[in-house]
Order: sequence, then C-alpha cells, then structure tokens
Amino acid sequence: MGSLAALRGLLSRPLASYHLLLASAGLLLLIGLTMVFSATSVRDYAEGGNASASLTKQAIFAVVGVVAFWACQRLPGSTYRALGRPILAVAVGLLVLLNLLGAYGRLTNGDAKIGPLEADLLWLYIGGVSLQPSELAKFALVLWGAHVLARKGAALGWWRELATPLFPVVGLLFVLVGYNDLGSMLCLLALVVGLLWAAGVRLRVFAALSAIGLLGIGLLVAVASLGAGSGVRGEENYRLARLTVFIDPPPLDACKDTLCYQMVQARYAIVNGGWFGTGLGQGRTKWAWLPAAENDFIFAVIAEELGVVGCAVIVTLFAVLGYTGLRIARRLDDPFRRLAAAGATAWLVGQAFINIGGVIGLLPLTGVPLPFISDGGSALVVTLAAVGMLASFARAEPDAARALHARPPARWVRLVWAPLPPLPGRRRAAPPPTARGPVPRARKRRKDDQAASRGARDGRGRGGAAKERRR
Repeated sequence: MGSLAALRGLLSRPLASYHLLLASAGLLLLIGLTMVFSATSVRDYAEGGNASASLTKQAIFAVVGVVAFWACQRLPGSTYRALGRPILAVAVGLLVLLNLLGAYGRLTNGDAKIGPLEADLLWLYIGGVSLQPSELAKFALVLWGAHVLARKGAALGWWRELATPLFPVVGLLFVLVGYNDLGSMLCLLALVVGLLWAAGVRLRVFAALSAIGLLGIGLLVAVASLGAGSGVRGEENYRLARLTVFIDPPPLDACKDTLCYQMVQARYAIVNGGWFGTGLGQGRTKWAWLPAAENDFIFAVIAEELGVVGCAVIVTLFAVLGYTGLRIARRLDDPFRRLAAAGATAWLVGQAFINIGGVIGLLPLTGVPLPFISDGGSALVVTLAAVGMLASFARAEPDAARALHARPPARWVRLVWAPLPPLPGRRRAAPPPTARGPVPRARKRRKDDQAASRGARDGRGRGGAAKERRR
C-alpha cells in the first residue's frame, strides 16, 4: 500500500506526463542505438572493417530526431493545426511520385529512376537523400485528421460529416501506402481508429468501417499477384502466402527453407535467449541467419541477447508510453490537441504491437519497424517529432501550465528548451458556425427560432403574463 501511495503521489504531480514521456522515449531510444550496434557490428566489420558503421549512421539520425523533438515541443497547438494540410499535401505528393516511379520501372523493365529521382519499393531517393514517404504520411494524418474531427465537433454523429473529407483522403492514403507496404497501411488504420475513438464516434460506425477495412485489406493482398509491393506478376502471391502460413501453419520441416524461414529463425533466437539471454552482443542468429535483424526482426535479437527480461522491459516501456499518451489526451481541454495526442499514441503503440506480434507469432508478418529501436532514419526522425508534439501537449495540460507559470524556469531555459505554455482559460473565441462546413438539414434552426427569442415565440413554451401562468 505504501508503494501504491507513493506511485499515486508521483503521478499526481503537474508535470508527471511530461517526465514519463521523456523517460520512456529516451530509454527506448538508448536501447535502440545499443541493439542496432549489437545487430550490425559483426556484419559491418566483416564487410567493411568498421564495426560501428551502422551505429554511426543511426546516431546521426538520432541527433536529427532529437533536434526535431526539440523544435516540435516548442510549437503551440495552433501551429500544428495550421501545418496539418501542408504536411499532408507534401506526403501525398511524395507517395504519388514514389508509385509513379515504381510503375515506370515496371513498364520499362529497368530502373525506377528519372534524373535525380529514384524509387526502391518503400524508399524514395532525391539526389542521394533517401526517405520513406509513408512515415511522413503517418504524422500528416495525425495533424490533419485531428483538425478535421475537431472542427466538425458534435456533427460526427452524421455519416455525411464523416464521409467528407476524412474518408476519401484516408482511402487515398491507404491505397498509396498499402500498394507497396501493407504493414504501414495497418499502422495508418490503427491511427485512424485511435482518432475516431477519441472523437467519440458511435460503435456502429466502427463496425461498418471494420467491414470496409477488411475488404480493402483483401484487395491489397490480392494485388500482390499483379506486382504490388515485393510481388512479381505471374509468381506466388507472397502476401497471401504469409497470411495462409499464419492461419494454417504447415510443418516446419516442410517450409523452414521457404515461407517459414523468417518465422523459424525468429523462434530459434527467442528459444536460444531463454529467460535472461545469451548476453549483449553474444547472439548468433544475427550472423546472416535472421533476415533484417537490425530492422523488422530486431525484437528477436533482443529476445536472444537479453531474454524474456529484456523483452519485458521493452514491452513495459511501450506500455508506459501508451499510458502517458492517453493520459495527456484525457487531461487536455483543446479538442484538436486531445485528438492529435490520441492519434499519435495509437500510431506508435499500434506499430510496436504489429512488429512484436509478427516476430513472436501472434500476428502475420508485415514488415514494419519497431519504433525507436529498429534501424532506419526516416522512421526515427518522424517518431521523435511526434514525441516532441506530445511533449508540447503535456506541458499544456492545465495543471502543468499553472505550475510552470507559478514557478517559471530561468529565462535562458525558456529560450533554449521550451517557452511557457499558455494558461488554461485564455483561449481564442470559437469560429462562427458557418466555418464548420455544411450542416445536415435536420440540424438547421427554424426561421422562427432565429427571428425571435424564446419568450416571444408563438405556440412555444408557456405564453401569457406571469399572473396567467400562475393559474
């Protein structure tokens, strides 16, 4: 009871959300850098004689990500709301360019390259700089989707309000992302579910969306036979094969060299690790046995070298991150920031669940990186930017804002780290109802409601003088 009381006391502090967010994200980032070095050092030394080549590259992206975190935690909610549409336009443009270059390469049976632009499945190269547009699309959908849902407000109970413009844009992103990367599309789906849940959408809407989502996933699985993703026209549908292996797994001896190879090697790593692991850097399956050991399957390396205890630490840190994100969303007064916090939390935790579930066999393999930990620059920078946004919202919690204004940090700290958030209750006036878009006909006010006050309306309420009403 004493420990629970102490925990409640810590969580009741005004800046508890901010500190929990920094602690969980910072520890996950440090563990990620350590495990990237462990998973790549042997291969890098064998190929180039430099065991820290991949670590150096990842550390550079981590520094860029920390700068993005610092910049994002300084921005107010109004700036994020204004940035949603431009970032979404850039993300859609990059996704269209990526898919067009891929289609050009297939039509010409050559490289998907035009001048300084080149596409390689999920990566877009612009003058030698590589990036993943799908990662930017996740952050853009958080900002733009939260803005749209917050603007509609109570009108979300009508299908017409949900259908425009949210569903067409989400459907476009699903097609552009899911054609090449079904795993990232599932992360977008988790993000949208988090936004709608935080907005209070009815359960029947979720049921209808689930049916539409399953149909869309089925279509994206089918188009792998036409060359979508890593598929090749005329060959076996690899997406359907992964799903079939998960639902009805064949004997391991029959598929350990083909369809089940990644799954079997991940199991070997987990079993070899046991409870406490073989020791940091002592794993063996990363020696060219486990594909994508530093990226999609880095959790298997953690399981082998750090054991069940290390895996439990990783899962606990993601659980703390999820709890903190939902705590921030629950404590905020601004609808936009509340929805954006819930959407970003659903994205990060959902992506971690998809990755870990695929590695340990609870879900089909989809090939998504583990946030903060997997090797990859675009994913790490965008993830840390999203955490910076959550940090900005955590400082804007009413209790946190009052505490910061009551005992403000030194001026140089505010200039270097983060400015003071606005005090609660000092919000701008809400926009007029006409700025919220079209309203269903059933919700429009009658002319007599607009022309006269409640007491002067004919045939409404209790008319007459006060003496007559008392009779």
